[in-house]
Amino acid sequence: MNETHDGFILLGFSEIPHFRLLLLFFFFITYILCIAGNLFISFLILLQHQLHTPMYVLIGNLAMVDITFTSITIPRALYGLLSGDTYISFHGCLAQVFFFLAVGNMESYLLAIMAFDRYVAVCHPLRYIVIMKNRAIICLVASSWVIVSLHSTLYTVMSATHSYCSWDIYHFFCDLPVIMSLSCPDTVGTEQMIVFIEGTTFIFSPVLFILGTYILIIRAVLKLCTSQGRRKTFSTCYSHLTMVILFYSTVIFMYFRPSSFYSPTYDRVISIVYSVIIPMLNPFIYSLRNKEIKSALRKMISIRFHPN
Repeated sequence: MNETHDGFILLGFSEIPHFRLLLLFFFFITYILCIAGNLFISFLILLQHQLHTPMYVLIGNLAMVDITFTSITIPRALYGLLSGDTYISFHGCLAQVFFFLAVGNMESYLLAIMAFDRYVAVCHPLRYIVIMKNRAIICLVASSWVIVSLHSTLYTVMSATHSYCSWDIYHFFCDLPVIMSLSCPDTVGTEQMIVFIEGTTFIFSPVLFILGTYILIIRAVLKLCTSQGRRKTFSTCYSHLTMVILFYSTVIFMYFRPSSFYSPTYDRVISIVYSVIIPMLNPFIYSLRNKEIKSALRKMISIRFHPN
């Protein structure tokens, strides 16, 4: 264990050493499933021309973001569980903070863009092709990457300039709230207010946007004459809505719960849910409930095994 103050000590699993092998197996299996599932969805969308539509382009982007999201934390956690080395350098920790914030927030923004895509498809179907052009998708995704990168840079610079009274992180990766909690009281002051105002606005703006789009979608669906038409129209939103509920419920509980609910154990469990389990589940949520993906999969299998 490195005792110098040029890095942090990750003590996320130090309280439960007897579960070390079980955690190692869990992280390894979930990581493999996440990589395999998301790569499969990405290649399926890439290879099947019928899936070259804005919604599936966004799903493909989300799959790559999920792969990156889990790769920021799980490999380091696996290395620590295997080797027992809990040390992470100061700059390595800051890099993890930057990429975890940027990619995590990009997932949030992609969910918002996907909500807009569903809104246009349901509420303005005749104008869908005009509004959701490839150029529009590229601009939305690219501008989102710029925004999340600037946002992450702000927090990373703030973290780099703090003085720290402790170097022990009771977590399995460098998460911003945990890093901030280690700062000396005389160094935070104004930064805490900036984090609260800017962070709340940044995280809740996609949530409010998604909520607004679904209010308009539900209103449009309820105007349909038949119940069958309502079910068919709203069925295109089920997978996306499931992902939104899973992702934001855990993120909001993690970062905006009352201080009386704070617990390092809860933090680790919730972090595992939204940074490991949800990215692993996303491709299965889409493939199991999406008829077009099932159809594309059957077509690919039939071509593979019955080329004639």
